[in-house]
Formats: sequence, C-alpha cells, structure tokens
Amino acid sequence: PGRAIVAAIVPVVLAGALPASGEARKQAVARTVDGVGVAVSGLSAAAQKELAELFALLGFAPARVLLAGLWPRWEEATPAQIADFLQGWRTSRLGLLRSAYAALHDLVLGAWYGTPEAWPAIGYPGPPEIL
Repeated sequence: PGRAIVAAIVPVVLAGALPASGEARKQAVARTVDGVGVAVSGLSAAAQKELAELFALLGFAPARVLLAGLWPRWEEATPAQIADFLQGWRTSRLGLLRSAYAALHDLVLGAWYGTPEAWPAIGYPGPPEIL
C-alpha cells in the first residue's frame, strides 16, 4: 500500500515539475516512488516503523476515509482529492497530521530533486567534479 500512496501523492506534490504527460511522466513518477523507498530505507528503524504505520493506516479504507477524507482507493483518487487531503494535513490543528504531511512532502521532494533529471529545472549543475 505504501507504493500506491506515494504514487498518488507524487504528481500532486510535484505539480509543474514533472513532465506534462506520457511515458516520461510515468517514468518520472516511478523513479520518484523508488527514490522515496531508498530514502525511507536510510532512515532510523524508529522512523521506518512510524512511516510503515502511517502507510498501513492510509492503506486501510476506514482509516483513509477518517484521516484523509478520501473515499476512493489511492489509485482512483483524483489529483484534486489528493491535493485537498494534503492541504488538510498541512494546515491541520493536530501537530501529528502536520508532521505526517511534512514527512510525506519532504520524502517526495528529496526523492525528486535528488535525481540528476530534476537538476536542470532548478539550475543545479550537479556535484563538483573531484579531480
């Protein structure tokens, strides 16, 4: 369920940064989802456990509806529904939801901007060459 959730979130968090459509967009989303997995694997065991619990909750339909306000499955949710969920968590009165939003947001951005394909758009020439 974690991959499906991240795959649904990536296009919304990276709106305007991803290729507009087609195979290039599909590949960019897949690379970013993979990058989130790599980033999570580098976190502490405690952080990995917390993220696994978050994804388990968001993957369980009743919890998804209650916590995210999403009736459709992640694969069927529209970008607008995903954006509403993210905005709700970003501005929530509950610090736990704001923290969960920040974790999801930062993981996606880190995975995307950590790839050389994203660097030209932000003017990053890449790491300096070591001689």
